[in-house]
This record gives sequence, C-alpha cells and structure tokens, in this order.
Amino acid sequence: MFLSYFTFMKYCIPAISLFLSFPSLWAQQHDGSILKGHTTGPLPYLEYGLGEDRLGGAKMTFLDTNIVVKVVDSINNRYKIELTKNHYAYLPKENFAADSSIPAHSFYLTDNWKVSGDDKFDYVTIGLNGKLPYRSVQEINPSRIVVDIFGATSNTNWINLLSTAKEIKNAYYQQVEDDVFRIIIELKHPQHWGYTIFYDGNKLIIRVKRQPKILSLSKLKIAIDPGHGGDNIGETGRKSGIEEKNYTLKIANELQETLKNENASVFMTREKDTSISMIERIMMLRAQDPDFLISIHLNSSDIDTVRGASTYYRYIGFRPLSQFILKRLKEMKLEEFGNIGNFNFGLNGPTDYPNCLVEVAFLSNRSDEKKILDPGFRKVVAVKIAAGIKDWLRSLQ
Repeated sequence: MFLSYFTFMKYCIPAISLFLSFPSLWAQQHDGSILKGHTTGPLPYLEYGLGEDRLGGAKMTFLDTNIVVKVVDSINNRYKIELTKNHYAYLPKENFAADSSIPAHSFYLTDNWKVSGDDKFDYVTIGLNGKLPYRSVQEINPSRIVVDIFGATSNTNWINLLSTAKEIKNAYYQQVEDDVFRIIIELKHPQHWGYTIFYDGNKLIIRVKRQPKILSLSKLKIAIDPGHGGDNIGETGRKSGIEEKNYTLKIANELQETLKNENASVFMTREKDTSISMIERIMMLRAQDPDFLISIHLNSSDIDTVRGASTYYRYIGFRPLSQFILKRLKEMKLEEFGNIGNFNFGLNGPTDYPNCLVEVAFLSNRSDEKKILDPGFRKVVAVKIAAGIKDWLRSLQ
C-alpha cells in the first residue's frame, strides 16, 4: 500500500530525522567503516559495561589523552568502543573527539623495548605505530603489573633491560590473542608502590614507583583528603544534623597534626570549606606525587542500626594499607563494617600511589554520631590511623 503525501510527511520524515540525528546510527557507516577519533579531557576512562550506581559504572581503566578509539555504537551518554575483534568497552561521550584524519592501519605492531631507571622511577618503554588503548591490573604473590595493549601484535624482537632499573625484576610479554599484546612486569618488592601509564609520541611508557629506601614517616610524603567540601556537604547527622564535610576536615586536621609530629611531610587536598571536584583532586595529587593517600569520610545508611568503621581500596596491590588501618580502628571498640575492595570511588581510581579511603563511622547511627561529635574521639581516630600506617610500613621492612 502506498503512503499518502500527508502520512509520509507526518510520520516518516520525523522518523528519518531522528534516525539521522541519533549518534549510534552514524557510528557504523554504510560501507562498514567505523567512526574514528581519540580520547580527550584530563582523565578519560573506559567502563566494562552500562551498569550504574551512585559511584558510576565499573571502570576498566583510566587512559591517556589522544588515544585512538573506534566507535561502533552510542548508548545514552556513552560510546561503545571496539578495542579488538573480541573486546569492547564504553567511553563517556565527553571524552571522545571525532577525527577523520587518523590514518587507517590494517594492523598495529609493537617495536623493541627498553627497561631503565632514573634517580626516582623505573620505566618500561615500548614503541608502537599508534596510540592504542590499554588496561592494567595489579597481581600479588608474586607482585606484578600486567598491561594489555588492545589492537597490538608483537614485532618485539628484543628487550633491553638496563641496570638503572631498581624495582623491576623482570619484564616480558605474551601475545595472548592475535590483537591483544600483554606486558608483564615483575616487581622486586611485595608491596605495589604505584605506576603511571602514558604515551610519549607513539611510545607507551609505564613509569613504576620504587619502594622508598627508608620506610619511616619522617621520610615520606603523605596526602590527606578531607572528603567533600563547599557545596558538596556529604552526609548529615541523624540527630545533630552536622554536615560530613566539616567533620572530615576536623579529623583530617587531627591526622595532619599527628603525622607532622612524626616529622612526616603532609599535603592536604583542602584546608578549608572549599568546593573541589574529584578530577581537580586527582590532578592535584598527581602533581604532588605523594608516597600514599588517605581519604577521610563518614558513612551513612538507610538502616540506622548499621554502624562501625570501614576501609576501602580498589586495587589488590594497595590493600595492605587499608587492612592495617582498619585493624587499629577496631581497637576503639568500633564495630567492623568491613574492608571493601574493588571500590569504585574516584580517589581509589589512580594507580600512581597506594591509597586508602577511611569511613570512620556512621552519621546515620546515633551511637556512632555521638562519637563523631566528641573531639577526643576524633583525636584518637587520627592516632589510630597513624598507628595503622606505621604498622604497614614495619611489615614491609
């Protein structure tokens, strides 16, 4: 049956307009080509899927900027990215810039490597003929950094390991799939001290932090993050109505004083009631390059009987710090809410340094809330966190 002109104009034209304006339908071209572009913004990241909760989707990895990505679909505020023929991820649209000038490569090859060091870091440098996406994981027992480069095939015929590398024990690779190139970096120490992945031109560089020579608070730089601040008040007390942002700062100040009494160098992400975004905090911390980070928060639950202390980490190599701190907090007769891993909190995301989120107690529980209001309790919390840090450092000697 033929459509009347009126029917065509009323129903078909709007549908065609929607079709043309919807990004997912532009992502895959009629000739089978893929929309090409690169990552943009200060902290682009990939997600495993489309899940959401209050912490956002589960993140696969943070990426450098200007990394080549291929868009195959668009769903809400994310692009579906083809990493390889068998692997996909999701990229926030704000972190993508289309770029038709990117040359088409039928394949990407790795070049030869260099493993070296300077006076502070070790480096693994790998040549490529394009800036490809990657992901990394930490492994323990033995301690290793594993990095997958998506889309790369080996043309690495030698690896030059120099004696200037002090923390890297071994570095080698596996071609785990035709287009997934895996880098394995074995570390000399059980504790992961952090690493940063970035590109210098088309060279992928993995910068590995060394274990400090002297594991004493007086020789370390410690970052403290008082959670929330400014227009982000955090949670509020169930009975008192106090705002989390003010009491995380009070506890952080106590911790700063306690650590300074141990002659530690301390950096605070905020020292007053100011609004600082998560990205700003991460970039600030990256510039400061601390030995490790402690982020202070107060918890809350819809169930007012839930209470206690908890510590959080994302990467398994950073877990020990959070375990020692929680053990000390439990000495204060606080209930144990738990040691929580794979936590998708922004400041647990960087791999650059060990980090621990401390949820001291629950503002939604009247017993915990009463403790939080007590200046003496806050001072002891700082002492216990510092004791946990020292326990952790002693365990590494």
